[in-house]
Amino acid sequence: MKRITFLFFLANFIILNAQTRIWNFENLNNAVKTPTEASKLIVKEADKMLTKTITAVVDKKTTPPSGDKHDYLSQGRYWWPNPKTADGLPYIRKDGVVNPEIEDFDRGALSAMTRSVAVLSLAYKLTSENKYAEKAVQNLRIWFMNKKTKMNPNMNYGQTIPGKYEGKGRGEGVLDTYSFVEMLDGVDLLNKSDEYTKKDRTAMKSWFTEYLNWLQTSEIAKEEFEAKNNHGTAFDVQITRYALFVGNEVLAKQYINAFAERRLFTQIQPDGSQPFELARTTALGYSTFNLKHFLDMSYLAKSISLDLYSSTSTDGRSISKAIEFLVPYIGKTVEDFPYKQIKDWDKVQKELKWELYRADQLTKLTNYKEAYLQLVNSSQKDKNQLLY
Repeated sequence: MKRITFLFFLANFIILNAQTRIWNFENLNNAVKTPTEASKLIVKEADKMLTKTITAVVDKKTTPPSGDKHDYLSQGRYWWPNPKTADGLPYIRKDGVVNPEIEDFDRGALSAMTRSVAVLSLAYKLTSENKYAEKAVQNLRIWFMNKKTKMNPNMNYGQTIPGKYEGKGRGEGVLDTYSFVEMLDGVDLLNKSDEYTKKDRTAMKSWFTEYLNWLQTSEIAKEEFEAKNNHGTAFDVQITRYALFVGNEVLAKQYINAFAERRLFTQIQPDGSQPFELARTTALGYSTFNLKHFLDMSYLAKSISLDLYSSTSTDGRSISKAIEFLVPYIGKTVEDFPYKQIKDWDKVQKELKWELYRADQLTKLTNYKEAYLQLVNSSQKDKNQLLY
């Protein structure tokens, strides 16, 4: 009996002390004791979410080719009707120009769901009020557990292109689920609440175990694994995060240990440039986007006591080198940038500064403080300060 009691205690200790992977758990604990402007805004946003019902994957108007609305469906962001054909098919690509038609499918609903779970979970952590946990779990049940509304654990119809591939999805569609990565930090925060039951935890781990299997066996997912740019990077991060969530640390370590050779040293040049991202029409944006993936993987590695960030090739390729390549363009105008950035220059500048902040938080150094100091000092209401 004593052994059973001890094991029960140990299991609960592990659950209650589950370590977040991307977010800064120390910051969150401090904000519980001393609320910040950012934490107050998170709670305020969560209050608005308490009365809202998320859109389920089965609520979309269009049915996937499978005939099953439980299958996720999205359309490629940069694909537009062909002006040279009567029916507009097949669609043609305009890199960096988003077709608003994408809002008619599941991508927006998925993003709204992950944001709701993240914000509500944070509000629960910050206030210990079960109403936030209850709503977060309710949303998780809608998307992952309820037989009538849940998403099937596949991306067979992610980022489809009208007129191509017989309506099937592409490897790029796997990127649509990247928001699950941080959402799962929120899910971990729910472990202290009675609202998130053992049955819920089992169901969530079952769903992500099935999705992991799809990611490792599907031909569509294989396209993303073989991608040479940010898509391949994001694929590895997702596999690693989901593996950690379901308790498969062996798989997580396998991807972390291969990451430097497979992604960093093939995508970053000795001068720090990322050629696959610089070739895009929003080159600074995609370089920063990929840097975020590099740092996300570094944080995941650190959560299981592995150091990925300092990995350096014999000819000097590294995450810090990639950062050094981008730093000179901070505070400059788009005209000073020798590559294309057709939109969102100021927005990307801010995003890049936050990634530099994350890099310093990860390493406990102040290498890039000069670049982001003004942003941090003037962004007391920005949740990035709280999370990272």
